[in-house]
Amino acid sequence: MSFKLSILGCSSALPTSKRFSTAQVINMLERFFLIDCGEGTQIQMRKFKIPFGKINNIFISHLHGDHFFGLLGLISTFNLLNRESDLNIFCPADLENILNCQFNYFENNLNFKIIYHPLNFNIPEIIYEDNNLTVKSFPLRHKIPTCGFLFEEKQKPRNIIKEKIQHLNIPIKDIVKIKQGEDFVANNGEIYKNEDLTFPPSKPRSYAYCSDTAYYEDVIPVIKNVDLLYHEATFMNDMIERAKQTLHSTSVDAAKIAKKADVKQLIIGHFSARYKNIEPLLNEAKEIFPNTIAADDGMLVSVK
Repeated sequence: MSFKLSILGCSSALPTSKRFSTAQVINMLERFFLIDCGEGTQIQMRKFKIPFGKINNIFISHLHGDHFFGLLGLISTFNLLNRESDLNIFCPADLENILNCQFNYFENNLNFKIIYHPLNFNIPEIIYEDNNLTVKSFPLRHKIPTCGFLFEEKQKPRNIIKEKIQHLNIPIKDIVKIKQGEDFVANNGEIYKNEDLTFPPSKPRSYAYCSDTAYYEDVIPVIKNVDLLYHEATFMNDMIERAKQTLHSTSVDAAKIAKKADVKQLIIGHFSARYKNIEPLLNEAKEIFPNTIAADDGMLVSVK
């Protein structure tokens, strides 16, 4: 089952000739979720073949421009493509007014409905749920109210051994119960233990997104043991004072959070435009948390 992360942009406030502003897409079972929407996101979606028609849910972490300036163009393109299905945007409450001011000038007859879901910046809470996953928002520490997002697969039912179905002539109504953990009672009264009829499902996978934030250990209980963590690393550690002033993180900060949260893999990103070469930031992080990779526009990472 697919659970993949596409990096569309990994620069910080200033985009560069090689790095666009922040935007990511999670693909789960060919259902696509857009996380942040910096300037040029729709260009990157075209470039990296993200299907526009499958974006029904957008998550905006905060209202700094490099995380939402691409929304206006994307929504306009949706309209030009004759989109009719609802678009859900999980975002700071003020974003609705910001976008409506623009729509009043040039796009006041959208073919589709935008449904805004205001974020809670005080406590973690589930903001989206379907049959396969949940999305939880959680507060970060930045200059303005900012949320991170945690994507978690739901636990699948146990897998029944196909040969047992035929051998024991198990009815369909009992197959459902067995998958949910029940034993099977045959017509002759003989009991077959669930563990003899099934094998466990794969472990649910998880992805946590920590956008703009200072070093903030309060996130550790929320992101504990995730399979993949994206954490901003705007600066190298020799600029730690600048990081503290701007409420951003260094590559060392990101690695420390990953290590303390016992995550499986770390992606660092949101790099300052001052860094033409990202290798030094990556090396700093890997000294503390070896299983670290550096984000790059167009990168595709499987959540395992």
